[in-house]
Amino acid sequence: MSFWAVSFLEYWKRKNATLAHHWDCMDFQEEEERPRPEFAAMAPCMEQNPITGVKEPHFPEKDRLSRILTGSMAIIIMLCVVMIFLVSVIMYRGIISMMMYHTGNAILMTQAGNIANISSTMVNLVLILLMSQVYTSLAEKLTRWEMHRTQTAHEDAFTFKVFIFQFVNFYSSPFYVAFFKGRFVGFPGQYGKLLGMRNEDCGPGGCLIELAQQLFIIMVGKQIISNIQEFFIPKLKAWRQKRKLARVRGSQICQEPKRWEEDYELIMCEGLFEEYLEMVLQFGFITIFVAAFPLAPLFALLNNWVEIRLDAQKFVCEYRRPVAERAQDISVWFFILDIMAQISAFLIAFTSDFLPRLLYKYEHNSHLHGYINFTLSYSPESYVAGNHTLCRYKAFRDHHGNYTLFYWKLLAIRLGFIIAFEHVVFFCLRLIDWLVPDVPESLEVKIKRERYLAKQALADNQDVLLTVSHDSASSGQCTSNRGVLPELHNMDPVHTDA
Repeated sequence: MSFWAVSFLEYWKRKNATLAHHWDCMDFQEEEERPRPEFAAMAPCMEQNPITGVKEPHFPEKDRLSRILTGSMAIIIMLCVVMIFLVSVIMYRGIISMMMYHTGNAILMTQAGNIANISSTMVNLVLILLMSQVYTSLAEKLTRWEMHRTQTAHEDAFTFKVFIFQFVNFYSSPFYVAFFKGRFVGFPGQYGKLLGMRNEDCGPGGCLIELAQQLFIIMVGKQIISNIQEFFIPKLKAWRQKRKLARVRGSQICQEPKRWEEDYELIMCEGLFEEYLEMVLQFGFITIFVAAFPLAPLFALLNNWVEIRLDAQKFVCEYRRPVAERAQDISVWFFILDIMAQISAFLIAFTSDFLPRLLYKYEHNSHLHGYINFTLSYSPESYVAGNHTLCRYKAFRDHHGNYTLFYWKLLAIRLGFIIAFEHVVFFCLRLIDWLVPDVPESLEVKIKRERYLAKQALADNQDVLLTVSHDSASSGQCTSNRGVLPELHNMDPVHTDA
């Protein structure tokens, strides 16, 4: 999956270069982008642009920096709220498990863990979706308050704010199960506690089963809810707008509305931010957590197929034609995708039994004979009532509750595996980046040809101007531009794709 993610991003670089050249946007951000209208209206002063030499609206960089820092505090507060909700869900899961055990029903006692996990994940999904709506509106107001000069800078700041929050919002619960659950349980006689309740432990089969359940509910549940919203909300908005306009036209002469009136009844296009965000979050699910939920790419494929048809229906039948805006690339979204593609190795190292089994086989020179017994520790202080059998629990601890040497070796190997695996991924990424050029060869030749023809045309025009000026000076006549322009228009035009 890591190699697929790297290859996918390399392919996108080439596709992006082709599209940017086709729409003449390869140097848009650096040379052509102008201040936002909202920035120009609200900027407190005017200053001369050092590049263009023209006075334009200006906002002091020091004031913008202070506003960005203030907005960062608001983001941190919202992230803390997400953590509070996560702790609440963990406590809810513990309470539900205890209630299932206290019923005395054999079936409920056996399935207590699954029932608690599934119900708590559904509650978590509802909280995630509610917090997403609240924070998106907050991030939009904060970004507007920061007064970014260009539309690209404004959108990058807004995108980064929303993604940081959504990353924690959507991935905090799976990350907790994958990396933290079951690691602070303690041992019999000295259990770790949170707010008076024992810390959660993984089931006998590990945390991957529970993680797969959470990923299925959160990922697929979000996809279903998003598709339902994309289908019904535009229709509801369009119905309300048509009803409102029908009341306005009620007093007028009844006649067939004109085409432009029918188009006006369509709702305004809200942009593509939500579409990008949904795809990037999905990309994170299928790259970071694919080891725990191998069906994630299949559900992503099915979701994308449905999404394409829903978007087609929405943009053709429900939305007005959007006003086109130029952009050089997908801006900060590509940086986010690149980071997510590089952190997909941690789940394998910290949740899989591959490394403990490999270390056991290396140290004991056996085919995992006695491995299960080896992973269980003794607790001499705890006895099962009636038969004085020693209590055993899953951990690498000695009789005093201290970690064994095998535990520290395993931890070192896990960290070493992460470092080695990441370096392998980085090396392959750099190798693929070096072998696969960001710009296709045919496009690169095309760009060089256009630049050559542009320089040649400029040189030819300068030669004509110099020749005309020299002839005018030698004949003692004053030549105006009116006499030069016909000569220039008689030259063979240079046609380029740009």
